[in-house]
Amino acid sequence: MTTKMVKRGMVAVILAATAVGAGCTPKKTEPVTMSDIADGTIDPAVWGKVYPAEYERWQKNGEPTPAGKSKYKRGYDEGMARPDKLNEFPFLALLYNGWGFGVEYREPRGHIFMLQDQLEVDPSRIKAGGSCLTCKTPYAPILQGKMGRDYFAEPYLDVLAKVPGEHRTLGVACIDCHNNRDMSLQISRGFTLGKGLAELGVAGGQLTRQDKRSLVCAQCHVTYSVPKDTQMKSTDVVFPWQGSSWGHITIEQIIKVLREHPEYGEWTQKVTGFKLAFIRHPEFELFSNDSVHWQAGATCSDCHMPTIKVGGREIADHRIMSPLKNDLQACRQCHTESPDQLRDRVIAIQDRTMSQFIRAGYATATVAKLFELANREQTAGKPVDRTLYAEAKDHYLEAFYRVVFIGAENSVGFHNPTEAQRVLGDAAIHAGKADGLLRQALAKAGVTVPEKVDLELAKYVNNRGSKKLMFKPEQEIKDPLAGK
Repeated sequence: MTTKMVKRGMVAVILAATAVGAGCTPKKTEPVTMSDIADGTIDPAVWGKVYPAEYERWQKNGEPTPAGKSKYKRGYDEGMARPDKLNEFPFLALLYNGWGFGVEYREPRGHIFMLQDQLEVDPSRIKAGGSCLTCKTPYAPILQGKMGRDYFAEPYLDVLAKVPGEHRTLGVACIDCHNNRDMSLQISRGFTLGKGLAELGVAGGQLTRQDKRSLVCAQCHVTYSVPKDTQMKSTDVVFPWQGSSWGHITIEQIIKVLREHPEYGEWTQKVTGFKLAFIRHPEFELFSNDSVHWQAGATCSDCHMPTIKVGGREIADHRIMSPLKNDLQACRQCHTESPDQLRDRVIAIQDRTMSQFIRAGYATATVAKLFELANREQTAGKPVDRTLYAEAKDHYLEAFYRVVFIGAENSVGFHNPTEAQRVLGDAAIHAGKADGLLRQALAKAGVTVPEKVDLELAKYVNNRGSKKLMFKPEQEIKDPLAGK
């Protein structure tokens, strides 16, 4: 076991009574007996015959979640249309213009709908080929094992066609997380998470059951890159964890890896002309980076799959959702405060994160438009200072990736409040430096720059993609701390 993992265990003992709650000892679910589920069985209904309580709860992932419980995450709430992040945060439509995420970026409906949602989204989102299926289908390990590199490179629909017809819309399944013989937790995505753990210096045999209670989620709730060859064909799915360590995957190191590997450049940002990498849903990275709950030994499962009683048995709740939408039952395993007090604390954290995210996002979008102006003036023959331009670009990229990191992470900062605030604070600083440098370069070139730059957001939020999606102002999220 690595030194970091040992230290984490020691910290858990010290902090369990203070950071998570006095005397916090989450209940252990009852052990299961050996089953006769055949090796390689993917159909959850077959597993459900042996584990009916867990299967029944898993099926409930197909039902809408209660409305009004979460202030910012309304992806599949009862009676509500699923919001698009480009409506919630119009500046993202500008920053992602030229990329599938700048066309349609709807909140997901949850694990059962993973593939169905992907099939319904604008087709520009699946241009990376079979690699887009890596987290969406339980057949991904089988397909990658049989097809090798072709699994990543071949067109998405061609690879999906190799999945048995009855399972072409099947999302996460029991086999993704469990050993069929004894229901122990297992890593099914060795070709992605396995390689990522190796970069952290962690071997599979070193992992405890408690580690796996987060890592089975980290098979997908992580950021990843899809490297491209010279023909822009996908070659792999990799986690940018090189140079990081267990419990300390930082945004600085992720950005360093992305910027050092040209093959990670997956798209070209239209407004600036820069070829960029991308950061996707880095829940594990943010949570595991020395957050209070991580240090206290809590796992993803403790919070998102709390222990419940079904038919006199205690099981892990396989209806997976935000604790906010489940009246904070998971939190009450450790915390003594009332649900209302706990909810107020969560919302206060999310309000601060959301405010900083929106402010940093608009500052970064403003810089993107200044680059557009600088590029246009340069093409027209104006002598834009190349040194100032390069320095501004460096700061812009640092700001952009930080904004994307928090924007793609699904806890609105709660998984690690201190780190989320730090990342967004640094994003704003980098955006401010880039803004100043570009204004200086443009002034030297004789170009007058208005104090307030017109972002021309209507150009980016309307008539998006094949569906000609239009901006829905009723979905926009405003700065909750505006004026404060």
